[in-house]
Amino acid sequence: MNLLILEPTAKEYEKKLRSKFPQVAIHAATKEEEIGDFIEKADILLAFRISDDLMKRAKNLKWIQSLATGVDYMLNLPSLRKEVLLTSTRGIHGPQMSEIAFLHMLALNRNYPQVVRNQDREAWERWPGKLLYQKKIGIFGVGTIGVELARKCKAFAMTTYGIDIFRRELDCIDYFYGPEDILKVAAEVDYLIVVAPYTPETKNIINRKVFSAMKPTAFFINIGRGELVEEEALIDALNSGKIAGAGLDAFIQEPLPKGHPFWKTKNLLITPHVGGMSDIYMDQALTIFEPNLQKFLGGERQNLTNLIPR
Repeated sequence: MNLLILEPTAKEYEKKLRSKFPQVAIHAATKEEEIGDFIEKADILLAFRISDDLMKRAKNLKWIQSLATGVDYMLNLPSLRKEVLLTSTRGIHGPQMSEIAFLHMLALNRNYPQVVRNQDREAWERWPGKLLYQKKIGIFGVGTIGVELARKCKAFAMTTYGIDIFRRELDCIDYFYGPEDILKVAAEVDYLIVVAPYTPETKNIINRKVFSAMKPTAFFINIGRGELVEEEALIDALNSGKIAGAGLDAFIQEPLPKGHPFWKTKNLLITPHVGGMSDIYMDQALTIFEPNLQKFLGGERQNLTNLIPR
């Protein structure tokens, strides 16, 4: 079997895999220009993304292990053949994604961006900060990440509202609602956080109506996908003071281009889609890929972890 790893840290992935899978021929490429003719004989691809030009040449490809949770980029490649298996790393991102949600909540509560600006200009300015303690949080998307976030919120004595199409009993969720109740939840909570995936049903689901329903003291945070949010409505809500502030780690356009209105929107905290990244990401991803690779080498094709139905 021939394994192509396409990732900036591909050499490190190769080091970890070579001793465990000596029967696999591994080609580690940190960028597409380093792949060469190996693409034409690769059986397996381990990557976040790959261009459609290379996918056209991947005639021998049998399986893609995406290093991301969302696989819409791979699925949207015109040259991806239907018979190619696709798996994701869904389930590993709970620790880092929940932590970046807290980064945004705490920074917005304490106006931390202004603290940093004051330090730069050597200004001693104090103000009382808002607390997470006993506040209400709405979590749109109660999967692995949403559950991890809710558990951490309970440690802050927060009341948790879960919003998901699959309602279930969870000790970390105080109230559970379906997406049809988004306006009801938005009107109640102090923080509305989006962690849901992008689907045709969730596109622009956080819209002008939702922002209008929120309290003027409430904050909105998106660590899911940019496509879930009506961006112009968010800008208007922030500039008009309809909501107290927002934190974004996901955008429709990425990288966020220079001149985008978000850069100058008041009370908005921007992080460059780093929520899913971590210093242990490789080890996290390999907990999915290594067992899948073992199964694949043994002839298994249907019982792979996180296999995407196609």
